[in-house]
Amino acid sequence: MPQYLYLHGFASSPQSAKAQAMKARFATLGLDLTIPDLNQDDFGHLTLSRQIQQVSTLIQSQSESTVLIGSSLGGLTAAWVAQQSTITARIEKLVLLAPAFDFLQQWLPRLGPDQLNTWRTEGTLPVYHYTEQRTLPLAYDFITDAQGYSDDALNAPIPTLILHGTNDETISIEASRAYAAPRPWVRLVELFSDHALTDVEKEIWQHTQGFLGL
Repeated sequence: MPQYLYLHGFASSPQSAKAQAMKARFATLGLDLTIPDLNQDDFGHLTLSRQIQQVSTLIQSQSESTVLIGSSLGGLTAAWVAQQSTITARIEKLVLLAPAFDFLQQWLPRLGPDQLNTWRTEGTLPVYHYTEQRTLPLAYDFITDAQGYSDDALNAPIPTLILHGTNDETISIEASRAYAAPRPWVRLVELFSDHALTDVEKEIWQHTQGFLGL
């Protein structure tokens, strides 16, 4: 039996509504869903590389194969973890909830050139952390690190289910459509919802349960 890992989103935590709802669903089947804290008590120095390394180390510490479920930035992280040459063969399936594909191209324009320049020159940007319920400084390394990753390099043929809201205001569904189109191992399900997907939890579980054969 594989281990099941859930990767929460940006400025979130294992206590997020989606993470806990998914954990409760797994528990009804007698299955454990592990939700690592990707903040590592140091949100200020968060990077995509750090998340990939953290999750890769966790997977390598286990003997079982792994099913990765990821939300938003956690979804992007899951895809990159599965791409690692030492990890790919250990991943059975991916379930990505509103994955943050193409996120720099979507997020940075919303900041605007002035705010982005201030972030670059001052070194940190105040970001509201939803679980902490307060603003925390995020180092500019978050951007420079992410610039080293291109979605085009994600080509590990691992069975993948993407669930994405058609009204997503944070990561456009077009990003998932563009990702799925050239990858025959990816199935995209479009849901009438926004980025949070909290109003379609039942549908998410139905699709996930069917895809994973639970």
